[in-house]
Amino acid sequence: MTPVKARAPIAATMGSVAKAVARPPAGGEMAVRELIRIDEALCDGCGECVPACAEGAIAIIDGKARLVSDVYCDGMGACLGHCPQGAITIEKVEARPFDEEAVARRKLSAHSRQPTVPPPIPDGPRPADPQAHGAGCPGSRMQQFGQRAQVPEAATVPESPQPSALRHWPVQLHLVSPAAPYFRGADVLLAADCVAFAVGDFHRTHLAGRSLAIACPKLDAHQDVYLDKLTAFIDEAGIASLTVMVMQVPCCGGLVRLAMQAAARASRQVPMRCLVVGVQGDILDEGPLALPQRERAGVSLPVRS
Repeated sequence: MTPVKARAPIAATMGSVAKAVARPPAGGEMAVRELIRIDEALCDGCGECVPACAEGAIAIIDGKARLVSDVYCDGMGACLGHCPQGAITIEKVEARPFDEEAVARRKLSAHSRQPTVPPPIPDGPRPADPQAHGAGCPGSRMQQFGQRAQVPEAATVPESPQPSALRHWPVQLHLVSPAAPYFRGADVLLAADCVAFAVGDFHRTHLAGRSLAIACPKLDAHQDVYLDKLTAFIDEAGIASLTVMVMQVPCCGGLVRLAMQAAARASRQVPMRCLVVGVQGDILDEGPLALPQRERAGVSLPVRS
């Protein structure tokens, strides 16, 4: 029984993590066929594989991705490339046949269930709780922070608001065009959606003087388009540099991987840097991007050159 090695991970579309599963149906003659296998030791519970499975065969249970039932898995392996840890393989095993009707019933049951309302968050920092909403994925785990700085008194607040450093519109990566004049020869900032909300001085410190593209490696669909556009930024727009700003959560590593894959595909090289932002806005790590990869600050980053 030889596992099929998972493809190199590409940033995946993310959805909500399943919290309850339907009882798998019994019956069906056993036969040797291809089925996914999830290595529990490698799985970190990020949940990127869950929405990648159209049949709903995978769920996050007790902080780990698990195959709900063999009858829900068609063995096609669409989830393989969405695991950042390479924890998913395909094996030939004795299993019940794939059951399309059972999949349809499961989807209908999941759609009809009422959502669970999470408990209120107490004041002050929230400790890690394996039973809390989003406990399997650090990016979805509920947290509340204490006040870190006092709001300035009215007398010290500037009379006019601080100007925006944004130089163009649109900014979402699906909507921007590499042919736009503001990308030609520009220093480009590729930021995860959450970054600007976490970093208090984002406009002045990081956005000023740069053209911007934003994306969410966890929730955005059709990210093959992102790869094509990033490659076009380098080759066709002739950008001067690319800075990638991501949050410290594992799913944000998908944006770094997209940038690195685009750089590998491009016919020219540009300086690339990455900044990792903590959930309270601190810059946890910063440096140039260069292969091979290693893990730092919760996000898979290439080592510094």
